[in-house]
Amino acid sequence: MSTPDADVIRTQVMQMAADRGAGKTFCPSEVARALGGAHPDGWGPLMIPVRRAAVALADEGLLIVYRKGKPVDPHNFKGVYRLGLPYSE
Repeated sequence: MSTPDADVIRTQVMQMAADRGAGKTFCPSEVARALGGAHPDGWGPLMIPVRRAAVALADEGLLIVYRKGKPVDPHNFKGVYRLGLPYSE
């Protein structure tokens, strides 16, 4: 199985964000599993490309990276994180 390209990953991230809606978050592993399947050999290698896509989308203001329920700098966070749409005012 080949690795999906950056555009496919980006589209999947934004689709999951839209499906959840504003105010709801999701785990980046959900994106990786949707693209790579249930087995860790399929989705595990996608975690870094998913993170790259999330950071790029956050830079564009299309996505928020959350850690412990709070927005974080997408270029400076470690550990478990979640993704979500920006809150609309």
